[in-house]
Amino acid sequence: MSAKDFTLTLHTNQSPETVFNAICNVRGWWSETLEGASAQEGDEFVYRFKDIHYSKQRLVEVIPNQKMVWQVLDSYLSFVEDHEEWNGSTVQFDITSEGDQTQLVFTHHGLNPQQACFEACKGGWTFFIEQSLQALIDTGKGQPNMAEASTAKS
Repeated sequence: MSAKDFTLTLHTNQSPETVFNAICNVRGWWSETLEGASAQEGDEFVYRFKDIHYSKQRLVEVIPNQKMVWQVLDSYLSFVEDHEEWNGSTVQFDITSEGDQTQLVFTHHGLNPQQACFEACKGGWTFFIEQSLQALIDTGKGQPNMAEASTAKS
């Protein structure tokens, strides 16, 4: 792991199984309008937020209660010159027990300060991981993009 890749670390009193199940429930913490499946190796899903962000992910590594890795297969970010900046990057969740707590380390490999989207993407991930996913883990209710806010108006 490169120190330049965007990383966040969470701690919770919940079990590794609870943390893993929350990560798998991407609709519960990132977007209610997620298309596809997001729990088993080989699953693919699409995230959309209006006409601003589109990305398609495939789960390339899934170790229950320990690790999940998504590969970004395709992306479109409207707010940067290289609209496909996320293509080929990976999103990784590492879960470990630390005494009576569980630690989650989130890393977006390939998202670094040299990228045009870094500041905006950093802000988005910080909200969805530290606020929404943490809330889903700790209380059972996250703060995902709501269906009416996520899709472009036709």
